[in-house]
Amino acid sequence: MTVDLKALYVMMLRTRLFEERVQVMWEKGRISGEMHMSIGEEGVAAGVVSRLQEDDAMALDHRGTAPLLMWGEDPVLLLKEFLGRPDGLCRGQGGHMHLFSQKHTAASSGIVGASGPAAAGFALALKMQKKEGALAVAFFGEGSMNQGMLLESMNLSSAWRLPVVFVCKDNGLSITTLSSEVTGGDLRQRAQGLGLTPYEADGTRVESVQEAASSAFQAVREGGPPAFLLCRCFHYEGHFLGDGYLRILRRPLRQGRHMAGETIRSLVSSEGERRVARLRNLKRALTRIDRARLEQKARSVDPLRLARERLKAEGDWLTQTEEKVRAEMESVVSEALEDPGRGAVE
Repeated sequence: MTVDLKALYVMMLRTRLFEERVQVMWEKGRISGEMHMSIGEEGVAAGVVSRLQEDDAMALDHRGTAPLLMWGEDPVLLLKEFLGRPDGLCRGQGGHMHLFSQKHTAASSGIVGASGPAAAGFALALKMQKKEGALAVAFFGEGSMNQGMLLESMNLSSAWRLPVVFVCKDNGLSITTLSSEVTGGDLRQRAQGLGLTPYEADGTRVESVQEAASSAFQAVREGGPPAFLLCRCFHYEGHFLGDGYLRILRRPLRQGRHMAGETIRSLVSSEGERRVARLRNLKRALTRIDRARLEQKARSVDPLRLARERLKAEGDWLTQTEEKVRAEMESVVSEALEDPGRGAVE
């Protein structure tokens, strides 16, 4: 398999710059509600999406922006959707967690593990329509591996030999809970026990993901059992924008002072849990802060940065491409804010 690192870099760069502009608009209050970013996951999304074919389908989780944008969805319609505009991708009623694209046969949900049943449904439809070689992909975090409906979907996909590739994005955190504290065993072995063929990739290296995805896709397209692809990655903006632990790390004087005061008051209070339990909870909170610190330190293995380093010899191409993509995303923001009538869903 020949790796086109330039194409993969452009896919990741467009998504990163798009989401960075979404982040600015969210921080300014232009976008309301929670906002879950794909920043840090781009290597997983690009490596998988780059191997999709026309008749394939995607079932996405609450971080569906990256795969959908990489598969060709209009960024203006996406941004309008985030803004709650009636001419957005889903008439402004889905936000960033409930995105649907009939053109791309893609659907997302904010419900943990819901991409499993959706992908199994897509795969069953493809099988009944006799679309030979077509498959469905499910994206989800490792916390979803403790969700019954996801495991049931894996089991049924195996029993019915459905063409599904289950992609697990593992950052070691189930929101703010260390996954190791609530998940037993090896996830690859768990999937294998349900009849899936397990694969693994380094989610910080897009080529690693693409290589593993190529092997998994080929096997499933040729009629093999469903596949499970485990990718290690990081969330550089925490679980969502405004993550409390990141606020403490980035603004220790402002946020830390408030937390320290509340913590001391809770420790000396005569009401509530016993002090030993409070100390235990404080230790857990400090552990989460330390984990957030380590995840920020891991920016050295940012998939976008690593890909760019390997393209340093393409200096002129890099400069021109980055300028072009930046200009494109500035145009997307301007168009989404200024044009009230484009592209409403019929």
